[in-house]
Amino acid sequence: MTIEDLPYLREIQLKRDGIDSFDIYPYSIPAVQTLTSLRFHPNVTFFIGENGTGKSTLIEAIAVALGFNAEGGTKHSTFSTRRSHSNLHQCLKTIKSFKHPRNGYFLRAESFYNLATLMDETGYYTTYSNKSLHEQSHGESFMATLTTKLKGKGLYIMDEPEAALSPTRQLAALTAIHDLVKDDSQFIIATHSPILLAYPNAKIYHFSENGIDTVSYQDTEHYSVTKNFLNRHEQMLNHLLSEN
Repeated sequence: MTIEDLPYLREIQLKRDGIDSFDIYPYSIPAVQTLTSLRFHPNVTFFIGENGTGKSTLIEAIAVALGFNAEGGTKHSTFSTRRSHSNLHQCLKTIKSFKHPRNGYFLRAESFYNLATLMDETGYYTTYSNKSLHEQSHGESFMATLTTKLKGKGLYIMDEPEAALSPTRQLAALTAIHDLVKDDSQFIIATHSPILLAYPNAKIYHFSENGIDTVSYQDTEHYSVTKNFLNRHEQMLNHLLSEN
């Protein structure tokens, strides 16, 4: 496969003419209000930003627009415990390359428990591990997804995969992601993790009240705040926890 064949998902465009009002959620979110299109890196694209800036809303809409279950899993995961996703996916145009991924997965930390329950009930947990996902820690089941369930040559969408992972496991996740990238896979990841964000040459989109902008790793708040805290943790704690 050549670089011209990737990414599987090249771009999304917001079909603005089909939106009745940008004053109604989720179109009122600045990241959506200002959105015309986003282009994706052939390997890894990150969405970052404060809570409420629309990262998860957009990544969920992308996943649903591509045919994934809003609660996560493969395109064959058709369960629904509670419909909570918006109709933003209906207003997204997905632009793909001519090369189709062999498999895909939407990993959503928020609803992974529900997916694990379905896997147990149907017996499909064996495609992740040799034991029930509920008999593993949250982090172990996430890593089983990365290292066993995802087969390569795939399109993988993830919403805060670091939620269940220790720093050491996040480093292991970086290795797993890289192994899959080398096997012609593409990732789109919403994250708060400065460890995952360090993946080299990735495209980083920053969501804010001003919309969506690209940013370098060293210019992210995740990097600067973490670096400053680790280098000056005593001074920062004294400042944060002082009586004044």
